[in-house]
Amino acid sequence: MGILCCFQSHAGGGGGGGGGGGSHHDQAVPSSSDRSLPERRPGMDRSSRNNNSVDYSNLVTLVNEIVADSVSYRHRRVAEEILKMGKAGKVTARAFTYAELSEATGGFRPESQLGEGGFGPVYRGRLPPRPSGGPEVAVKQLDRNGMQGTREFLVEALMLSLLKHPNLVTLLGFCTDADNRMLVYEYMPLGSLEDHLLDLPPGRAPLDWATRMRVAQGAARGLEYLHDAARPPVIYRDFKASNILLDVGFEARLSDFGLAKVGPSGDKSHVSTRVMGTYGYCAPEYALTGKLTTMSDVYSFGVVFLEMITGRRAIDTTRPPDQHNLVLWAGPRFKDKRRFAEMADPMLQGDYPTKGLHQALAIAAMCLQEDATMRPGMSDVVTALDYLTVAGGGGGGGGGAADDDPADLDTNDDEQQQTDDDAQA
Repeated sequence: MGILCCFQSHAGGGGGGGGGGGSHHDQAVPSSSDRSLPERRPGMDRSSRNNNSVDYSNLVTLVNEIVADSVSYRHRRVAEEILKMGKAGKVTARAFTYAELSEATGGFRPESQLGEGGFGPVYRGRLPPRPSGGPEVAVKQLDRNGMQGTREFLVEALMLSLLKHPNLVTLLGFCTDADNRMLVYEYMPLGSLEDHLLDLPPGRAPLDWATRMRVAQGAARGLEYLHDAARPPVIYRDFKASNILLDVGFEARLSDFGLAKVGPSGDKSHVSTRVMGTYGYCAPEYALTGKLTTMSDVYSFGVVFLEMITGRRAIDTTRPPDQHNLVLWAGPRFKDKRRFAEMADPMLQGDYPTKGLHQALAIAAMCLQEDATMRPGMSDVVTALDYLTVAGGGGGGGGGAADDDPADLDTNDDEQQQTDDDAQA
């Protein structure tokens, strides 16, 4: 199985493709008789009957099929860890056959391909009754020779079967027919945030300021749900523009959960794991130590939010050397309010509220603090963005100084100056 390391060069994957991962604490492979989960586990059945919360039947079948085919005991351990999340509603993901998905996509013809990421190709299709009766879907097909593998398929299928939120993509089902591994999602007609923000093709209009703030707000709510509502919490671990899909009206949906990790619980402060993700988005403490917390996601959110403000990639080697790393480039500009306008995306042509820009940059700076304990939680970020989209996120007017406001996140006191100083990665 391939691994996408945090220090690999950045490359946006089409179709919301992400990376693959593992743990430092994988156990040795047991005998073959231990490699499959039992068809019925008493604790699991009891939860389903008494709490009427989660129907595990399809998931147990999925886990059994994958783990029995696996060469690594870690898949069973990962599955059991995720299945502890029992607060989800009824599991609606269904098992598809290869024939059903082949028909839906027109035989996986090249014209149906939406893109390709580390997981494999993604195809657009329509479920029966065809040609126009069933829902449009995106079918993600695991490339057995690709960057990702069985663990990532298993994690994504289980996570999205158990986690339900308006700002997460909806998993309709999966296919484990013979050697095939596919995931079926609701089709997101507007593609990814990356498609509308970075390296725009000629003729495509840039996102306006208000839409950018609304997308950031939706993505932040998705992370807040993972961190605060999921029990145990979930660390997303691969937050980037290509993994934020856009529904009608530019509603943000987090996708690609292959690297997601069940977070610390009880008295544990972090999860120790192999460093995974995409270069430029990893929190510095995670990249250095492998200690993963929800604050790692907060840092990654800060990087993407800064991309949304500036229109620049997190890592862009086509720019002059001192501008390759977005966070390092922004560091000295965070310190000087007079330079804030330099960080606004030139494609906006000044059409943004000055006060809104200042507040947005203050949020980004707080998320990007090098000391993880000084970063805000995602619930605080959502609160700040809610205020920003209502009070300061409206369109137009690059001119004029921001009005004084007790709720304004952009202040000039010593504490804010230190926050800005610490924002350099």
